[in-house]
Amino acid sequence: MPKTLFQKIIDREIPAKIEHEDELCIVIHDIQPQAPVHLLIIPKQVIPRVEAATAADQTTLGHLILTAGTVANKLGLAKGFRLVINNGPDACESVPHLHVHLLARRQLNWPPG
Repeated sequence: MPKTLFQKIIDREIPAKIEHEDELCIVIHDIQPQAPVHLLIIPKQVIPRVEAATAADQTTLGHLILTAGTVANKLGLAKGFRLVINNGPDACESVPHLHVHLLARRQLNWPPG
């Protein structure tokens, strides 16, 4: 199976602006930001999408959310931020490698979409 775009970034085959990295994930700035702050929190382990996750992925999935909070605190996003996970083509999933979008520093509408 060919590497996803995110695997190539993790392997440093494609450059990215990295905000945070640890043993389980990498956090990069989105190259097409939809808000003044738009980060992608990407697990190093490939999980194609939420519906493909298993109980064995629980630690990694929880780590992504905790990392979002850590990075948001580091960036001073106390006024708020939104986390988004797209699952499948109808949700605009563009890379088959689960990732969490962190969006902040603009008013975000509700309902989204």
